[in-house]
Amino acid sequence: MAKLSANYEAVYIIDPRKNEEDTAALVEKFKALAETHATQVEIDEWGKRRLAYPIQDQNEGHYVRMTFTATPVFPAELDRIFRITDGVMRSIIVCLDE
Repeated sequence: MAKLSANYEAVYIIDPRKNEEDTAALVEKFKALAETHATQVEIDEWGKRRLAYPIQDQNEGHYVRMTFTATPVFPAELDRIFRITDGVMRSIIVCLDE
C-alpha cells in the first residue's frame, strides 16, 4: 500500500552573491510553496556558512533547512523547482520516515 504522507527534510543552499532581500524572497517563495502543498512546515535558516568544497566558484552559501509532511508527489515537484530556480546552488530532500 502506498504511503499517504510522510515527513521530509529539505536543505538548500542559496548563492551568497544574492542580497538580503533576494535571499529572503527565495526563502519565502519556498515556504509559501510548501505551506500550499504540505503540512507542519518549519523553516530553520542557518545563515551563511562555509562550503565543504567550492560550488560555482563560491566558498560560502546561505543554508536553509525546511521540514514538512506531504504526499510523495510534492517532494519531487519541489526538487524540480529547486533545480530550475536561479540562486539555488544545491539542494537535497530526504524522507525522514525511512
